[in-house]
Amino acid sequence: MRCCFLSSRASVSVKLIIAIIQPSKLESVKEALTEVEVFRLTVMDCQGFGRQRGQTGVYRGHEFSVNLLRKVQLQIAVNEEFVKPTVDAIVAGGRSGGDGEIGDGKIFVLPMDDCVRIRTGERGNEAI
Repeated sequence: MRCCFLSSRASVSVKLIIAIIQPSKLESVKEALTEVEVFRLTVMDCQGFGRQRGQTGVYRGHEFSVNLLRKVQLQIAVNEEFVKPTVDAIVAGGRSGGDGEIGDGKIFVLPMDDCVRIRTGERGNEAI
């Protein structure tokens, strides 16, 4: 019976947006999200690298490489109608300069099967 209940919820379209951005862009991304009425998000510090391939430094005459760069990960659960405004806000707030730069980040949009508010037990769109 439980499987049937979840599969009947197929009309509920909830997405999880995961964005990896520069730490210095966090405030501008939060402001851009507020402008499109997205107020709920989770922020985590993380490390990684892409095309930047880390950085090379010199310490006491020895060259060393720092492979992982500090980033910030945002997790935002939204209803389908908020996906485009949310992604556009993250791009606007997270992009460096007019055309952007390598290392500005990535955005991933994933389907989310369900969402449950612990306090009330609400599910799906109502829980967001």
